[in-house]
Amino acid sequence: MIEQSSGSASEFEELLDNIVVYRALRKGWINGDRLIVKSDAYYLRQRIKEQGISVNFSIEQSLSALKNCEGVASLNVGDIRELGLNVVRDSLSHGSIIGLPYREDNRPQADELAILLARKSQIVWQS
Repeated sequence: MIEQSSGSASEFEELLDNIVVYRALRKGWINGDRLIVKSDAYYLRQRIKEQGISVNFSIEQSLSALKNCEGVASLNVGDIRELGLNVVRDSLSHGSIIGLPYREDNRPQADELAILLARKSQIVWQS
């Protein structure tokens, strides 16, 4: 369950580059043979008007954030920023990777960023 905030993201301090965030993974987002994260985990869904990729600040929060969670990947905020993206906190337990385009708007850039995020991810828990 995602914790709701009473204010805007600006009420939280900017995250330091050394902070680790966690992405809950669906079954299809993990290459089980090689234990790597697929780029599918890092595409925005335009049909639901997603503004960012959901991340949490602990493995436990990620496990409870996604029904039928099959895994959790970690990412370093500094590595995300090196790609020209950012992570903003919107509650004590939740944040979003922002700056990604929708595939429908810019397929080459969306593909490249999703691949790079997947490469920077490390699976830290798998069911």
